[in-house]
Amino acid sequence: MINDLQIIHRFDPEASNAWDSYVRNHPQGTFFHLSGWAQVIKESFGHTPSYLLVKQNNTISGVLPLGNIKSRLFGNALISNPFCVYGGAIADSDDLKILLEEAAEAEAIRQGVDYLELRNTTPSKQNWPIKELYVTFRKEIDPDPDINMKAIPRKQRAMVRKGIKAGLKSIISDNVDIFYKIYSTSVRNHGTPVFSKNYFKILKTVFGSDCEIRLVRHGSEYISAVMNFYYKDEVLPYYGGGLPSARKYKAFDFMYWDVMQDACQKGIRIFDYGRSKIGTGSYSFKKNWGFEPVPLPYTYRLVNLQKMPEVNPLNPKYRLFIQAWQKLPLPLANTIGPLLARSLG
Repeated sequence: MINDLQIIHRFDPEASNAWDSYVRNHPQGTFFHLSGWAQVIKESFGHTPSYLLVKQNNTISGVLPLGNIKSRLFGNALISNPFCVYGGAIADSDDLKILLEEAAEAEAIRQGVDYLELRNTTPSKQNWPIKELYVTFRKEIDPDPDINMKAIPRKQRAMVRKGIKAGLKSIISDNVDIFYKIYSTSVRNHGTPVFSKNYFKILKTVFGSDCEIRLVRHGSEYISAVMNFYYKDEVLPYYGGGLPSARKYKAFDFMYWDVMQDACQKGIRIFDYGRSKIGTGSYSFKKNWGFEPVPLPYTYRLVNLQKMPEVNPLNPKYRLFIQAWQKLPLPLANTIGPLLARSLG
């Protein structure tokens, strides 16, 4: 029996401290459950958040961050949480979690979306379809960088050492312009529309020191860059990219090692390599570091669709689009890309 219960459908920014305190104290809370994402999504993309929370005795007992992504090309979805790899309801009990999911279902029906997508890290108890497409790579790291280096499998460790021998250097910077030049080039070369530069500026503004840009240079040229998120005792290298020369000097390998060794010296305990699609290059790259994939049980409630959506680069119908996008001049890709990327969620 649940007593003195309320479901609040509109998140009040004035309650952000209470929301974030709940997230940070919940064992399943993640960086992507934080209330700041509501501001990021609204200011960066113009999408309306539909954050839900449940209270007992006027105290938060569960939260569910939701955002509506509506697109003529990619459909109409209610997602927890858009532009994030983790989401889903977190609550004090399974009953409250189910209550939040049912409230999200009702909100999805009210909005008339095609589907509700819950980016869960643990399985839902709802009898809804689960997409077995994504995994995440997380690993506990040692306080000693030498131990972490030895834990990297031999072939990958050799790549890291080649980057070090190439004389690569890294700096922590607030320069979004340099980061964006590198990142947007990398994303274009992979055939994917890039987010706007303003999105990354807003991330820096909203999350402050918990959002870090790290630049890697060879000589006087910056050739790779990554935006890291910090949450409790975790580091998440989230947006990374490199210029074509980055492969020659093993800048990707060096960059992620540099993040790892710096994090362990700061007392960070978990290195979260993030989400990858099964069978892709990034999946193999992360496994080569000795990380084991953990399935992400993304759960769907189909509202106006008969089957689960396939809005991802592995869908064969996007193959020609990807090939054409890779050939676009960078200024054109950076102009058109944000108009499409805002709808990918």
